[in-house]
Amino acid sequence: MPLNTPLADRIRPQNLDDIVGQKHLVGKYGVLRKVLNRGSIPSMIFYGPPGCGKTTVASIIAKMSEYSMYKLNATTANIKDIHNIVSESGTITGSNGILLYLDEIQYFNKKQQQSLLEYLEDGRITLIASTTENPYYYIYDALISRCMVFEFKHVSSDEIFAFLKKTVDREFKDLIITDRSLNIIANAASGDVRKAVGILEMASLCCDDEGVISDQSVIDMIPSVSQSNFDRDGDVHYNLLSCLQKSIRGSDPDAAVFYLARLLEGGDLISPCRRLMVIASEDIGMAYPMAPVIVRACIESARELGLPEARIPLAHAAVMLATAPKSNSAYMAYAKAEKDIHEGKGIEIPKHLQSPGFFGYKYPHDYENNWVEQQYLPNDIKNEKYYIAGNNKFEKSSEEYFNKIKNKSK
Repeated sequence: MPLNTPLADRIRPQNLDDIVGQKHLVGKYGVLRKVLNRGSIPSMIFYGPPGCGKTTVASIIAKMSEYSMYKLNATTANIKDIHNIVSESGTITGSNGILLYLDEIQYFNKKQQQSLLEYLEDGRITLIASTTENPYYYIYDALISRCMVFEFKHVSSDEIFAFLKKTVDREFKDLIITDRSLNIIANAASGDVRKAVGILEMASLCCDDEGVISDQSVIDMIPSVSQSNFDRDGDVHYNLLSCLQKSIRGSDPDAAVFYLARLLEGGDLISPCRRLMVIASEDIGMAYPMAPVIVRACIESARELGLPEARIPLAHAAVMLATAPKSNSAYMAYAKAEKDIHEGKGIEIPKHLQSPGFFGYKYPHDYENNWVEQQYLPNDIKNEKYYIAGNNKFEKSSEEYFNKIKNKSK
């Protein structure tokens, strides 16, 4: 390897036993190891946070299978790049099979993802796609159904610490660094092994003439955000988002502003915006139907302003939501309907609601108060009650109004 090759690449594991973390996948009884031990390499989707070993595991699988491995990144690749790789399947280069590692697959649109289906089905390529996002939201069902999905998890700070110790013994034998410094690096990495190795490599350049790295030198080179244990893709981050939502749900504006500040001071603008939009409909909902509109306006202002000014409209949104009346009636209505759908209910919709060609539909605007009694739900669930009005001023007034016009129309 060239002398300027990053340390993380120089010490990249060469077999499954050397992988840091991911014991549930590649450990002695790991599910992915069991699959690979059967001798066949299926198409797979790896998802999980950065620096947790997705690319490394793909490279090891390619080596185990003797496939020719090609790497593409969906942020820059296109369909032509895929066609060019597939064309190698008929050459000596691809005679043992082709493994395509497609990083950040969530950036491929539907057409680009569909272009892979033909090659997976006829066996010209084996796909390993990776993503930091939930594949069930960003990857199309037709592609997921042809792949095995494996979740990679954040590597614990203890596992990263142990790996750093081994790395120092192997790569920096003359370096003197304390366990405290290695622990600081392991915690600052927030589950990202590559990040931890990068910090260690930087630290090795800051040693004195005797090869000693002081704890203070390590602390000084790590950004304050990392020292505060804010990991945008890790457990702390999701815990803060959860605390934000639960504080708003519990009508505590002080806690809501505090957790919002923790997130924004950690440099994250997108996640709080998304969570506030969810809260507006999930927890405030029908009790104050204008809440999503106000939150949306605050979020658009925040995105135009950027940090640090974005904190002002977002604080407005958080306090408004925390002090607003609460209702989860719409959220619960959907959850009940979703349950019935998953249980196979309501398949056959009423014929009079279908269009065109079926008769019997009553046009509500032709009737007094714009309402007429007729069946809307399928026969097997026609008496189900999904929406139950919450005990708040807006929903109670709406319920009273509809009860009134329905009784008048009978």
